[in-house]
Amino acid sequence: MKSQQEVLTHLNKVLTSELTSINQYFLHARIYKNWGFSQLNDQCYKKSILDMKQADKLIERILFLEGLPNLQQLGALAIGEKAEEMLACDMKFQLAQQSTIKSAIACCEQLKDFVSRDILVEILHQEEDHIDWLEAQLYQIDQMNIDNYLQAQL
Repeated sequence: MKSQQEVLTHLNKVLTSELTSINQYFLHARIYKNWGFSQLNDQCYKKSILDMKQADKLIERILFLEGLPNLQQLGALAIGEKAEEMLACDMKFQLAQQSTIKSAIACCEQLKDFVSRDILVEILHQEEDHIDWLEAQLYQIDQMNIDNYLQAQL
């Protein structure tokens, strides 16, 4: 099934974001693991795996639409040097990714590609769940201070 180029362009933008996210969260997971913060490691590792699955869905959809998935392009990774900074980097990344996905959804709706739209809506819900988790972590840091928060993450 041949798709309109604008949909493919948006799907590839979301794919680039997911591929970048895989790397950022995987590296953050390994940093947390090295520091002994097992709960943060587990959450970031699971997020990187979820992003791989999301990227896979996007790749399959782009191929189905007779497009070429661009796996060569990655965005810049935002890697913090401390846990609080890493969480803030992840939040900033997630908010930018949310905007990219919403733009892609709007394009798909306008061009009546509702299958691509449904895939993107599912991804958006998963990303918004992670934004909620990040907001909770940053709130906890604010309320209990970074030392107590990190102790709870061991």
